[in-house]
Amino acid sequence: MKHKSYLLISIALIMSCADNKTKTKSAQNSTAEIAVDYKGTASITQGIATTTAEDIYTCERGRKTDVGEITSTDGKKWVVPAATNYTNTTFPFAADLFNSCEEKKYASPQEALSAIGTPNTIEIDEDGEVFTVYIFADNYFEMYVNGVAVGKDKVPFTEFNSSMVSFKVQKPFTIAMKLVDWEEHLGVGCEANRGKDFHAGDGGMVAVIKDAENNIIATTDEKWKAQTYYTAPITDLSCVSEEGAYRYSENCDTSGGQDGSEFYALHWELPNDWMKTDFDDSNWPNASTYTNNTIGVNNKPAYTNFTSIFDDANDDAQFIWSTNVVLDNEVLVRYTIN
Repeated sequence: MKHKSYLLISIALIMSCADNKTKTKSAQNSTAEIAVDYKGTASITQGIATTTAEDIYTCERGRKTDVGEITSTDGKKWVVPAATNYTNTTFPFAADLFNSCEEKKYASPQEALSAIGTPNTIEIDEDGEVFTVYIFADNYFEMYVNGVAVGKDKVPFTEFNSSMVSFKVQKPFTIAMKLVDWEEHLGVGCEANRGKDFHAGDGGMVAVIKDAENNIIATTDEKWKAQTYYTAPITDLSCVSEEGAYRYSENCDTSGGQDGSEFYALHWELPNDWMKTDFDDSNWPNASTYTNNTIGVNNKPAYTNFTSIFDDANDDAQFIWSTNVVLDNEVLVRYTIN
């Protein structure tokens, strides 16, 4: 009996080792396949991230605002949809131009400004001028001026809102923003939409900068710089390409599906000083511009109630993003006002 038991144990151990070798070989093959399919500078992840924080903001009719973490094939860990300052109490919130989550449903700029009163103006230069920025972001933004945090979005995901940021600074000054297209399915850039559980969302941001006399001094347009740092979902890694600092995904499928466990994502590390005045963005692509119809704002009162600002007849601001407004989920933009 003992000899028979030893034989059975030995067979079980051999089968277990063989199974482990098969799994290891399968994982190695999977990584090798990714290396063959992808030719670029990004780190690659596949599948759904682990949720690390739930509902960092709650809105009765809004989507979940979770945050997660995922490890790429090169062993790096990534926060998705982005590492933000949303819970950082030292980073100021922007004022609400329109925020239905908190019943701030202002019908016009005049009504909103009357309700806001004197805005919280971030002082960068004591002897500077006061400027105000009006922003509609799909979905989330963080804004810096000359490297100083001046305002972040109140609503990370939905319902759609619009915001106002005020600061005091000398010209010239540089605006730098982190833009995030939030996601329901962490790690794959997807949300439930259009009959599919895993459908790619889209981004887009428009801004108008005014001086203390209410004159428009700048708007978002193709002269801004924009670079993507997180692109998903990708179903076929051969669809993406790079030319210098340009990161293209226009040939990638955006139809989504009912299961995102096999979807890929591309991640790039953010430069440490991307928000600083002396950061060199000269090799970044110029921002791509998008129409109101493409972004889909014509039924969103957070935008339509303020078209006298965003769609000024003499200085119409353009929605901007990186090269792919659907698949690029974390985007940095910069612009210097002289």
